[in-house]
Amino acid sequence: MTVPPTDVRPDPGPGTGPDPDSDSDQIFRLQEEVRQLKEAVVSHAVVDQAIGAIIVLGGVTPDEGWIVLKEVSQHTNIKLRNVAETVLIWGRTGVMPQEILTALEDRLGRPVCGVAGLSAPPPGSPRVSGRNSR
Repeated sequence: MTVPPTDVRPDPGPGTGPDPDSDSDQIFRLQEEVRQLKEAVVSHAVVDQAIGAIIVLGGVTPDEGWIVLKEVSQHTNIKLRNVAETVLIWGRTGVMPQEILTALEDRLGRPVCGVAGLSAPPPGSPRVSGRNSR
């Protein structure tokens, strides 16, 4: 009895070779995954920057800044990334849609536009949706 060499695979027969369509499908799927990951990295950076702006404007902790941003998004029914982009645009231009500004001020418990928005909140003022700061 002869034993076939272990480094040689049996011939699968005609018509069973590599499928070029599956290779191109896999390449497409991988390219799409890379695109989505790149988008997620950019989106994450935008959200982090907006949280930083909320921390400065509201005198809140990073965790509270995240909560504020998330609650503004939920209250206004606007995607989180879009709210974050709006906060960043507002920081550069001073322009923010009233709906988002109102929700932001409600969540922080005080006005945030103008010079008053850059000062510390009065002692004992509510900060983030009734949560205590750390």
